[in-house]
Amino acid sequence: MKSLVLAAALLLPVAASADETFRCGKWIASSAMTVAELTEKCGEPTSRESKTEDVKARNNNVGLMMKVGETTVETWTYERGANPAMVVIIVDGQIKSIDRQK
Repeated sequence: MKSLVLAAALLLPVAASADETFRCGKWIASSAMTVAELTEKCGEPTSRESKTEDVKARNNNVGLMMKVGETTVETWTYERGANPAMVVIIVDGQIKSIDRQK
């Protein structure tokens, strides 16, 4: 019994950190998909937001943070009727996470 509890305790952090998946018709959407595949299989999201954020890095010569580029973060929401909505985070054109809306 102790080994079963220990095994469950060790697996819990792994399960909690795993991305969600959700069903789109006959397909399963996951973060392993490309944005094009997600759109092809699940269609357009119910809503989408996009923002551009600065990417900063420390300048070793003076120790100050300096802007070295920009990144685009998109949040797509798929409403699923009675089920919780799914939120897809896309960073620079790649799916980074899929989670249930809270």
